[in-house]
Amino acid sequence: MEKLVLVTGANKGIGYGIAKHLGLNGWNIILGARNEERAEKAIQDLRSVGVNVVGWVNIELSDLRSIDTAANEIKEHFPTLSLLVNNAGIPGNMAEASYETDISNIKETIDVNFIGTFALTKALIQLLSINNGRIVNITVPSEISPYWHPLAYVASKAAQNAMMGVMAMEFQQKNMPVEIFSVHPGPTTTDLNGNMALPGFHNIETVGEKMAELINDGKSHQGEFIELYPIVKED
Repeated sequence: MEKLVLVTGANKGIGYGIAKHLGLNGWNIILGARNEERAEKAIQDLRSVGVNVVGWVNIELSDLRSIDTAANEIKEHFPTLSLLVNNAGIPGNMAEASYETDISNIKETIDVNFIGTFALTKALIQLLSINNGRIVNITVPSEISPYWHPLAYVASKAAQNAMMGVMAMEFQQKNMPVEIFSVHPGPTTTDLNGNMALPGFHNIETVGEKMAELINDGKSHQGEFIELYPIVKED
């Protein structure tokens, strides 16, 4: 069976790096994005380095109707999908202290990062089950770091981690042929953090390559939370 993956938010950042290096390692890529111009540019760039992009799907994670439309398109045109990489997300306002965070910021961030991700995953579970598929969530630790802890973002990813843990347990209990696990890339220079490049940060190429190695390692990671590059605590 062909190796076919949908990577959400694959037009830039970590998602682009993952799509590129999975593509260079034998995967056919469906690019998930919410902007056609950026999607087409990413597809052109990926194909120029030898990645087989079979198409792109418009997905707006804040819009449940958009998710349903995208899922139906995937089921119709890409029935051999065997890997979903839930990468797309928004940062929320990372500058606000928790006690000053506006409720609208919390709601918007959770709607995209958790509700939207859950809705897309749920919509594709049956197809992935048919294809003995896997789901990989790009996330951050639920444990609160003293160095970086924007409430809206961390809360949305903690919910995503809970989703992963519960689904993994129930897949096993119900003998469903689907695997789900979460990966924290570690500090990475991306648009999401304003292209921050401090000591200990990695670039998109490094993270994408290591993600591809993990996904292709032939091992089961059911229910695992894996840190590619753990945050090193200061003395």
